Amino acid sequence: CFRDEDARADRSPGEFYQLDIEMAFVSQEDVFQAIEPVMAGVFNEFADWDGKGREMPQGPFPRIPYREAMEKYGSDKPDLRNPIELKDVSEFFKDESKTGFSIFAKITGGGGKVIAIPAPKASATQSRKFFDDFDKWAKKEMQAPGLGYARLKAGDDGVVVSQDPVLKNFDPEHMKAFLEATGLGDGDGVFFSAGKKDAAYKLAGAARLKIGEELDIVEQGVFRFCWIVDFPMYEWDEDNKKVDFSHNPFSMPQGGLEVLEGADTDEKKLDILAFQYDIVCNGIELSSGAIRNHRPDVMLKAFELAGYGPEVVEEEFGGMLNAFRYGAPPHGGIAPGVDRIVMILAEVENLRDVTLFPMNQQAQDLMMGAPSVVDDKQLKELSIRLQLPPKK
Repeated sequence: CFRDEDARADRSPGEFYQLDIEMAFVSQEDVFQAIEPVMAGVFNEFADWDGKGREMPQGPFPRIPYREAMEKYGSDKPDLRNPIELKDVSEFFKDESKTGFSIFAKITGGGGKVIAIPAPKASATQSRKFFDDFDKWAKKEMQAPGLGYARLKAGDDGVVVSQDPVLKNFDPEHMKAFLEATGLGDGDGVFFSAGKKDAAYKLAGAARLKIGEELDIVEQGVFRFCWIVDFPMYEWDEDNKKVDFSHNPFSMPQGGLEVLEGADTDEKKLDILAFQYDIVCNGIELSSGAIRNHRPDVMLKAFELAGYGPEVVEEEFGGMLNAFRYGAPPHGGIAPGVDRIVMILAEVENLRDVTLFPMNQQAQDLMMGAPSVVDDKQLKELSIRLQLPPKK
């Protein structure tokens, strides 16, 4: 598959291999039932490769709605080997008279979020440097204002308290309610990511992964799969101050034309879910898929809600619309990435390590010396003229 994408540790620039599956007259459930045995079978087959003795759990893959994944794990690619779950504790910081902590009161008062990231038994096992280093990491690596923290310890009376600024001045009953809501107790630590919703969850998700690794509580020798489902059809485009497509504009919205016609406010548009789904294993997205939109009336209405008139859709996607008008069956599919599957099975962190002819960050194949310079004769045959920047 060739695609205009930048290079990442889990993505080769421009090209990759995938097992592309498209099926007619299927529902989302049909796709799940078809692909799960294939994925489980492959990982079962190679679980003990090279004597590694890894486990592929039996049974259906867990299904996690997108919004739940973001709220619990701060990511739509959750690594379920990590037992840490995030908790929105914004409500606990709104009343400064109960917390004595004005910073978070201002953030929540302005519509922001405070997300708690538990660090199980970190207070009992780690020094203060462990916590301070995470604050430095947040500032340096994540370009965030910081990462608050609190260390919890039971006093002689058995009451759990903290001497760190975030929780130090909590009213006793308020503290008790906070601990019950978060499941925290004596010897635990907790970090806090605060700010605008998206930024707070992004930092919290990254901190969750790092905390799990630093505390060595990430399960080893197992493949933890899940489906991420119920992706939002639309999202808010902050730059252009409008609703736009969040991921795949050609997916079928859940509820079809009826739900699109009823979305007469931005809030209702943002509540629309799509039949889109991902397979994730150990925090790596292995596959994306969707039930495709096969109806021209639904397609035109979906684009209209995002601010694109029928003339735009006809000009940009006229071929697809015409095909739908002649008649297309309901259809859906999915495409597991072969390179990423091999990457996980081989236990390497970079896709280049399992790619036969890997490219560098500039999408150059150094072994083949490609791409090479195109000579003038070849350009002339194709009526192409180059206007290169002047040499410095």
